[in-house]
Amino acid sequence: MKLEAVTPFLGKYRPFVGRCCQTCTPKSWESLFHRSIMDLGFCNVVLVKEENTRFRGWLVRRLCYFLWSLEQRIPPCQDAPQKIMESTRVQNVISGRVPGGTGEGQVPGLVKKEVQRILGHIQAPIHPFLLRLFSWALLRFLNCVFLNVQLHKGQMKMVHKAAQAQGLPLVLLSTHKSLLDGILLPFVLLSQGLGVLRVAWDPRTCSPTLRALLKKLGGLFLPQEANLTLDSPEGVLARAVVHAAVEQLLVSRQPLLIFLEEHPGAQGPRLSALGQTWLGLVVQAVQVGVIPDAMLVPVAITYDLVPDAPCDVYHALAPLGLWTGALAVLRSLRGWGHSPRVCVRVHLAQPFSLQEYTINARSCWGSRQTLEQLLQPIVLGQCTVVPDTEKEQEWTPATGPLLAFKEEDQLLVRRLSRHVLNASVTSSAVMSTAIMATLLLFKHQKGVFLSQLLGEFSWLTEETLLRGFDVGFSGQLRCLVQHTLSLLRAHVALLRVHQGDLLVVPRPGPSFTHLARLSAELLPAFLSEAVGACAVRGLLAGRMPPEGPWELQGIELLSQNELYRQILLLLHLLPQDLLLLQPCQSSYCYCQEVLDRLIQCGLLVAEETPGSRPACDTGRQRLSAKLLWKPSGDFTDSDSDDFEEAEGRYFRLSQQSRCPDFFLFLCRLLSPLLKAFAQAATFLHRGQLPDTESGYTEQLLQFLQATAQEEGFFECADQNLAISAIWTFRDLGVLQQTPSPAGPMLCLSPTFTSRENQEKLEQFIRQFICS
Repeated sequence: MKLEAVTPFLGKYRPFVGRCCQTCTPKSWESLFHRSIMDLGFCNVVLVKEENTRFRGWLVRRLCYFLWSLEQRIPPCQDAPQKIMESTRVQNVISGRVPGGTGEGQVPGLVKKEVQRILGHIQAPIHPFLLRLFSWALLRFLNCVFLNVQLHKGQMKMVHKAAQAQGLPLVLLSTHKSLLDGILLPFVLLSQGLGVLRVAWDPRTCSPTLRALLKKLGGLFLPQEANLTLDSPEGVLARAVVHAAVEQLLVSRQPLLIFLEEHPGAQGPRLSALGQTWLGLVVQAVQVGVIPDAMLVPVAITYDLVPDAPCDVYHALAPLGLWTGALAVLRSLRGWGHSPRVCVRVHLAQPFSLQEYTINARSCWGSRQTLEQLLQPIVLGQCTVVPDTEKEQEWTPATGPLLAFKEEDQLLVRRLSRHVLNASVTSSAVMSTAIMATLLLFKHQKGVFLSQLLGEFSWLTEETLLRGFDVGFSGQLRCLVQHTLSLLRAHVALLRVHQGDLLVVPRPGPSFTHLARLSAELLPAFLSEAVGACAVRGLLAGRMPPEGPWELQGIELLSQNELYRQILLLLHLLPQDLLLLQPCQSSYCYCQEVLDRLIQCGLLVAEETPGSRPACDTGRQRLSAKLLWKPSGDFTDSDSDDFEEAEGRYFRLSQQSRCPDFFLFLCRLLSPLLKAFAQAATFLHRGQLPDTESGYTEQLLQFLQATAQEEGFFECADQNLAISAIWTFRDLGVLQQTPSPAGPMLCLSPTFTSRENQEKLEQFIRQFICS
């Protein structure tokens, strides 16, 4: 079966995604984009034919892969080790001019040997013949495993234009879905003429033998000594060598790839501490003037199904060895022809200037408070007013060379990485498996006929496109749905009924957990509406029973201030790793965006109360006295910011026939996380505390699994959700860490040792859940 991915699906408009932030980088937003590139279409980068080489003939058609790999441009290796040795940072350490450096009281020759040893751990000269041979083998492997690897030619042209016009190094900042990403992305960009990509690998995922091979192919590894304490001589030397290596790489304008997400299967925060460390080295090189600027390119890669997804994601992945990787390749080739191949999309967002972001982003920094300060008084009923400040929540620890930065620079790197990851996620295409998993999990857990599923698949695809998100598929609707169901055959049962139709039923049990992970890829497209729907659900929870009819709920008037408050409470409760809000966007701006989305999708309609001024009245009488006397050039305030006017705005739930089902669908998108939080609150009086964080996580996971067996909520039995609940409760002041000889121990805070406060916490969370 052939699936085309270059035409709009069902004739719908395919949006061009990936524009950079107009607030933080307005010059880049305007200069590094041209509307004509939107119409260039897609290309399959693993489809190499005779036309992709300089030669023609029947023999060329049989050897086109080999000839193509020979024609790839690989720049000659420069004398990087000598330049790194002569750099100012390394020379200061060798001569002992740096306090705590290794050179103090030691022979310079021994220090130079130590520098060479550390540099050997970081990188190695690129081997052109090995790189060409690897590209040829990888091209054959990708054609066997994947149906296609699609790349938008307009996005690639945008990156080429930025690299040529600015004359600056490219730093690609990517999401991380598979261990294959670090091999696939350099291959894609090498095939498009961007040169050899230097990839910052995580040394924990590779064995020493595999690290040696990857370094010859352009890999970079952070040495273990760089993570030593700031006063350690070995750590000072290692960090100086790492700084010098990155500076030399940027000066030579070699493109660098950094993964901002943790490697697949990792337990913990979404943002990678190692990725932030490499990004911090780039920021530091620009700040000290080694290079005038750098172009940052958000990158994302999406799969129908992640090829190396582990069966048990609850256990950390062991380092991948060379022979282990070879066996995995053989297993993939053995399964070729017996299982449907998946599609891949690579996304390159609009490049932007690091220097421009650094200048503009600092002006967006405001006061912040912890989750305990913001939410705990409201949960316990001690306060009703939500503080007018942002939430400070950081789960990714600063490690390695990043600890040597100033606190202000560390904050800059953390917010930049979150900003770029937001851009990467919003530019990612939604694959067909994510749409199918969402429909089966949140609309048809008890099954659906194939004829109905075809219509709903088309409906959800159109809703996704209307929200400015691209989809990673196209073709005939029936073929698409059949292909998607074949990919999900391990988690879906197909039953033939006597009418000739098929009944599609998701398999109960752990399959729900897998479908929930796939559906999370669709959540960013509907996140604003989902937050708004759950906030409306929380507002109505205190007024009427949740099982009340939709017509009765539509009678209730919802004031704008009440909606703002509920949305803010839910935003504070949800983890930053899920929301990925841009640091330049305040929570109150996001509240207005959520409210606008609810109105646009037709769930809320404005209600004009008797005696109030019509919403369409824009006469001068709207302006309050405090606005009339302002000078004509003062734009610090406006009539739209007059909250006295907002207090009189009311809304109702729409009574259209489609609204009840759509409202329930939006609420269910956040139900796995919220139900896991509510069950974690229930578990507080059952858990064995004090305990280590890993021990309490295992306790909570076992409770979630036992509850799933009883109530059927298998989508909540996920270790990542358990970790998010524990960390959120720690930030909220429910759990606290105490030192002990065995390490930090988790225990209940004195405030939440009482059963009454635990029930208040559970009730606060459950108000947002719609069953």
